[in-house]
Order: sequence, then C-alpha cells, then structure tokens
Amino acid sequence: MKFSVIIPLYNKAPYVKKALETVYAQTYRDYEIIVINDGSTDNSAVVADEYLKATDGIDYQIISQQNAGVSAARNNGVALSRGEYLAFLD
Repeated sequence: MKFSVIIPLYNKAPYVKKALETVYAQTYRDYEIIVINDGSTDNSAVVADEYLKATDGIDYQIISQQNAGVSAARNNGVALSRGEYLAFLD
C-alpha cells in the first residue's frame, strides 16, 4: 500500500461525503482511508461508513474515539496506517 489517507472527523456530517468523494475520484488507487471519528455528536461516522460501504474496493477503517482533538485523531490515524506515505485530509 502506497498511501494512507487520514481523515480526522468531528461533527461534519454535511461535508464528510464530499470529502470522501474527492479521495475516491482520484485515478490512483493504491491507498487506504482511515477515518478517525473524534467523538462526533452528529451522525458523521454513519455518513462516512455508508458512503465507504457503497464503494467497491476501497480499503478503509472508521475508528471512533472520545473527543481528544484533531492532533490526537491524526496521531491515532498514523498509528493505524499501513501506507508508505501519509496524506491528511481535514
């Protein structure tokens, strides 16, 4: 795996699908998506999960944690990543 796309997520249900669409629209496919749900109180993680389940062949993880801030979410994403390179989308 070449890239790990790490997406910290906190209460962005109206925007997360569009963010994921921009990743999926890339022609390069050797990547994984790691969404770190940082204690969202809306349905952000559900929206992300529904979109990613509906797309074929995307290697992804959605991890939920208690709200700890964007830096902690990024760090957790890095710890879970398997890619050679990291790309942050937040």
